[in-house]
Amino acid sequence: MDPTNATFDPGERLIPNPNLRLRAQVAEVCRFRHMSLRTEDTYWQWIRRYIFFHNKRHPRELGAPEIQQFLSHLAVHDHVAAGTQNQALNALVFLYREVLGHDPGDFGPIERAPNRRRMPVVLSREEVGRLLSAMQGTVRLMAQVLYGTGLRLMELLRLRVKDVDSAQGHIIVREGKGAKDRVTILPESLRLPLQEHLERVRLLHQRDLADGLGWVELPLGLQRKYPNAEREWGWQWVFPSAFRSRQPQTGRLGRHHTAPVALQRAFRDAVRLAGINKPASPHCLRHSFATALLEAGYDIRTVQELLGHKDLSTTQIYTHVMAKPGLGVRSPVDLIR
Repeated sequence: MDPTNATFDPGERLIPNPNLRLRAQVAEVCRFRHMSLRTEDTYWQWIRRYIFFHNKRHPRELGAPEIQQFLSHLAVHDHVAAGTQNQALNALVFLYREVLGHDPGDFGPIERAPNRRRMPVVLSREEVGRLLSAMQGTVRLMAQVLYGTGLRLMELLRLRVKDVDSAQGHIIVREGKGAKDRVTILPESLRLPLQEHLERVRLLHQRDLADGLGWVELPLGLQRKYPNAEREWGWQWVFPSAFRSRQPQTGRLGRHHTAPVALQRAFRDAVRLAGINKPASPHCLRHSFATALLEAGYDIRTVQELLGHKDLSTTQIYTHVMAKPGLGVRSPVDLIR
C-alpha cells in the first residue's frame, strides 16, 4: 500500500515525549510500534539525510514541497533504485504522521526512480563447491545452511535452537520478511554438523550461565509472560556471537547473535580465493538454492513456499537464470545437424 494514500488518524498514534530530541522521539515511537532495530536505524538515516539536505532545518519547518524536492533529488541526481526511493518515502511519512503528528499533505508529482528488474546473481553447483572449500569453521557451516535451506541472511542469524528440528528434518523461520512464519527443509547432510555445532554452543551457554549471564532477547511480549525463558536453552541463538556485548535498548551485558558483517567478510574472502568472477554475496546462496531446485524439476509453487515469497512472480525470475532457461526449451540452432 502506498503510504501517501493511507488514511491519517492522529488519534491512533503514540505522542512521544516532547522534551526528547528528535532521534529519541523516533526511537520511542519505533519501539512502541514494535519495529526492528534495523528498521529504526534505517528510518533515522533517511530522516537525518533529509534534514541535512535542507541545511539542518527541523522537519517541523518543512512540508510537502521539501519532501517532493528531496525525493526527486534522490532519483535525478543520486540515481537511486526505485526500492531505495520508496524506503526514503516510507521513512518520511513515518516521521510526519507517527512522530510529529501531522499529515504532510499531497507531495505532488515526484520524479520516480526507474523500477529496473535485474537478474539475480546465481552460482553453479561447481562454484558453490569451490566457495565452500575456501571457507572453514562456523562461517562455512553458515554458508552451507544458507545454500541448503534458502534462508535470508538475517533469518539465519536469528535462528533459535528450538526452531531447528533434526527429527522432523525441517527448520521453522519465525518472523521472516513480512512478519511471516514458514517451514523450510533441513538438509540431511547438515544434521550431524549442526548437532555438533549446537553442542559447542551449549557449552558456551553453560559458561555464560555460570557467569550470571546466558540471556537472550525474546520476541515481543514473551519477556513479561515467561520471565525465565530468556536463559533457557531452546531460546538461545543457533549462531551466537563469539563476544559478549551490551544490548542497545537496556545496556544489559549478554550475547547477541553473530553480526552479519562477520559472514559477509568471510564470504567475500572466499569468493576471491575460489576465483569466482561474479558480484556474489551471502544472499546469492538463496538465489542459487531456488535455481537448483527448479533445475532439479521441483514445482515452482513448492519453491515459492520454501522461500516465503508472497507473489509467485518473485519466484518466477529464477526461471530466467536456470542452466536450462525456459524450463528446458532447446534452441532451434541446437537441432541443426
